[in-house]
Amino acid sequence: MEFRCIPDTLPTVLDQWDGDCLAVGLFADGDTPAAGQAEPVQLAQLAACLDPSLPGRLEQRRFKAKPGSCLSLERLDGTPQTLILVGLGAPADFDLAGLRQACAAASQAAATAGARHLGLAMPLAGLDGSAAARTMAEAARLALFSDQRFKGEPEPRNLPETVSLIGLTEDGQPSLAAVSATCAGVELARELVAAPPNVATPQHLADTAAALARDFGLELTVLERADCEALGMGSYLAVAQGSDLAPKFIHLTYRPAGTATRRLVLVGKGLTFDSGGYNLKTAGSQIEMMKYDMGGSAAVLGAMRAIAELKPAGVEVHMIVAACENMISGGAIHPGAIVTASNGKTIEINNTDAEGRLTLADALVYACKLEPDAVVDLATLTGACVIALGEEMAGLWSNNDGLADALLGAAEAEGEGLWRMPLRSSYKAGLKSPYADLKNTGPRPGGSITAALFLQDFVTPKLPWAHLDIAGTVWSDKGRGQDPAGATGFGVRTLVHWVCSGGLGLES
Repeated sequence: MEFRCIPDTLPTVLDQWDGDCLAVGLFADGDTPAAGQAEPVQLAQLAACLDPSLPGRLEQRRFKAKPGSCLSLERLDGTPQTLILVGLGAPADFDLAGLRQACAAASQAAATAGARHLGLAMPLAGLDGSAAARTMAEAARLALFSDQRFKGEPEPRNLPETVSLIGLTEDGQPSLAAVSATCAGVELARELVAAPPNVATPQHLADTAAALARDFGLELTVLERADCEALGMGSYLAVAQGSDLAPKFIHLTYRPAGTATRRLVLVGKGLTFDSGGYNLKTAGSQIEMMKYDMGGSAAVLGAMRAIAELKPAGVEVHMIVAACENMISGGAIHPGAIVTASNGKTIEINNTDAEGRLTLADALVYACKLEPDAVVDLATLTGACVIALGEEMAGLWSNNDGLADALLGAAEAEGEGLWRMPLRSSYKAGLKSPYADLKNTGPRPGGSITAALFLQDFVTPKLPWAHLDIAGTVWSDKGRGQDPAGATGFGVRTLVHWVCSGGLGLES
C-alpha cells in the first residue's frame, strides 16, 4: 500500500479526482462549523460536483454522521465510482483520535467495495500536518490487516493499492516514511499474539528474535535453562519447570550508529501459554485464550522490529523476554513452594496462576544489571486491571513522574489508551509472607496495584521504571477503531514513539 499527500483542497480534488473511491468526512447535523470544514459546506460541494441528489439520499438513508459511521454510495457513471461518507460527530470533539477512527472506518468500507485507489478527505484544520499524516496512514493500513495464515483456503482480499491523503502538504511526507516500519511492528505483534500456542512457543519467540537480528543487524543472546540456573533465576525457572518445552530467555539489542546518550530496556512478559498451573484456570476463565498471555513479549518484539528499521540516533535499546509455558505436570511447581529470585529475594508462591510476575522478576533484575537510564515492562498481568480500566485502556505504574508523563504523551499521540495508576506503598503489606521475603499475590482488592508493587521489588531503587498492564487491551473480540477483531498489537506504537523521541522524560 502506497501513501501520498495531495495538498489540494477538497473542491479542487473533486474537479480532477481520477481514483475509483473517495471517502469524505462529514460533521454531524446541527453542529457549529469548524474552520470552514462544517458538514453543510462539504455536502454542498459534493452535491454540486458529484450528485445533486446527494442531500436527499443522505436523508433517506438517515445518515446522521455519528463518529465512525459510514455510508457507501455506488455511482454508475463518473468518477469516483464509490463515494464513502464518514461520520465525524461534533466538530468540537474532533481530534487526532477521531481522525484515526474515521480513516479506519473509511478504509474498511473501501476494501469492502473493492477500491484500488482511495482518497481520504478529512477536516484537518487545527491539526498538526505531520501528526495527521501519520495518523491517517497508520489507521488505513492497520484497519485492513487480516491474519489468514492458518486458514486452509484464505479469503481473497482486494486492498487499495494507493491511499491519497487529501489536503496534506509535503510537510506530512516525513511522517509517512516511518509509517511502514511502525505498522510492520504492530503487525508482527498481532501475528505473534494470534498464533496458536502449539506454534507460538518459547522457541518460536526466540526464532523471531533471531530473524530480527539477522534482518536488521541486531545483537541477540538467548539463555538456555542451564544459563538461567547459573544466574540464579529461580523465580522464572519455577514457572517453566512444569512444561516439556524448554524456556528461552531472550535478549535483543539495538545499538545506534553513533554515540548513545540513552540506554533503555523494554521487558515483555512471555508466557506462550498459561494453564494456571496447579491453580488451574476453570470454566469461564478463558483458558482457551491464554495464548495471548505473551502479549507483552509480542509488543516489545514488534517495537524492536520497528526501531531496528527506523534506526533512532543516540539511543541504545535492549529487549528482554523470559519466555516459557505455565503447565501442569509431575514436575510443576507446587502452590506453597518457596523459590529464590536472582537478586536473592525469596518468594512464597501462594498462587501458581500469578506466574507472569515470577518470570518478570528475574527479567527485571537482569534488565537493571545493564545499567539503563530507564526500564519499561509490558505484561498481560492481572484481571484486576481489566475490571478497573476495561478493554480500551492499559494501566501504567511508575516510580518516576517524568517517565510516566512521557509514556502517557506517547500513548496519546499514537491513539493507545493509557491511564496512570497508584503505586500505594501501604498496599505492599498484602504481600507479606511469614516464611519468605514476600508472596507472589496479595488480597483481591487492589490486585493490579499489589502486582506492580511486587515487580518494583526487583527494580534497582531510584532507577526510572514503568510497568504497563495490558491485559485488557491485547485482544478485541469484536474489533475497535483501527483494530480488527483479534490481536491488537497494543503497545508497539507507544514504545516506538517514546524510544524514537529519545526516551524523553528522564530528566524529571
